[in-house]
Amino acid sequence: MNTGRRMELSGMIKERAKELGFDLCGIARARKLEERRPVLTGWLTDGMNGDMAFLERDKEKRLDPTILFPGSRSVIVTGINYYNEKKQRDDVPVLSRYSYGKDYHVVILEKLNKILELVTYIEPSSTGKAFVDSAPVMEKAWAAEAGLGWQGRNSLVINSRIGSFFFIGILLLDIELEYDKTSSADCGECRLCISLCPTGAINDNRTIDARKCIAYHTIENKGNIPADLSKRFRGRVFGCDICQEVCPWNKNARINTTAEFSISPILENLSADNWKSMDTEQFKRLFENTPAGRIKYQRMMRNIEIAITSLPWLFPGEKES
Repeated sequence: MNTGRRMELSGMIKERAKELGFDLCGIARARKLEERRPVLTGWLTDGMNGDMAFLERDKEKRLDPTILFPGSRSVIVTGINYYNEKKQRDDVPVLSRYSYGKDYHVVILEKLNKILELVTYIEPSSTGKAFVDSAPVMEKAWAAEAGLGWQGRNSLVINSRIGSFFFIGILLLDIELEYDKTSSADCGECRLCISLCPTGAINDNRTIDARKCIAYHTIENKGNIPADLSKRFRGRVFGCDICQEVCPWNKNARINTTAEFSISPILENLSADNWKSMDTEQFKRLFENTPAGRIKYQRMMRNIEIAITSLPWLFPGEKES
C-alpha cells in the first residue's frame, strides 16, 4: 500500500471511529515493546500483581502483539469517555464510575468490529482482531504509543483534552497505516494521586501495587481482605476512582455521550439501607450485564460489610469493628 493510500485509509478509520462515538483514536506501528520489559518483569517479580497469576502468563505476548496476532503491522487504539455527571448518592457504598452502565467489553468490541468491517471492505485481503481488556495486551502502553495521551503517575492514560475517564480498545491489523506521534505532555511535578491514595498503592514508577489497591481487593480478591487496608477503603465496594478524582487533568472532565454508560435511575437513587438489605435477585437486576456483576453477590455483600467499617456513618447505629 503506497503512502497516499495509507494516509487515506488511516483518515477513514479515524472518521469511522468518531462516527461510532469514540472520543479518541490513534494508530501505532506494531512492534515489540522491549523497553517495557524491565518494569513489567520487576513488578511481577516483586509480587505486585497479587493473586492475579494470569498476568504472569504469556508475558512475551503481552510485550509483542505480533505473537498475539501473527502478522500484526498496525495497532489502532481507541478511547471512549465514560465520565458521568450523574452519580450515586453521597451517603451510600461507592461504585467506580466505569461500572455504572452496560458492560464496556460488549459495547466497545461491537464498535471496534465495525471499524474492522470498514477496513476489510476497503482492503479485502486484510485481517484484524479486536481486544477490549480481554487478552495479554498492554493497552495503556499502546494508548501512549498511539498518541492518545501519556501514562500518568497513577498508571492510567491521561489525555490533555478529556482527562483519564475513558476506556481503551485495541484493534490489531495486518496492514501498514500512517502512524501517530506519542504525546509530549506529562504530569510534571504533580504527585497528588500518590500522596492522596488512602492505601499507598501507587508506586513511583507509574505502576500500582495491587496488594494495596482498593480496586484490586474489591474486584479481584476472592479471599479475605486485610483489616488494616479495608478500614481505609472509604466506602468503596467496586473499584476506586480516588486517584482520578484528585487528578488536575480531570477538573474539566467531559460528560460521556454513550447512553450505555449512563447510570440507571434505580442505581442513582439506591439508599444505604437498600445496599445493606440487598438480596440475590436485587443484585442480579441491578448488576447483570454490567462490570460490577462479575464479582457476584457474595463478594459484593462482603464489600458492603467493609463499607460499613470504613465509613460507619453510612449506617447510623453501626459501630466500627
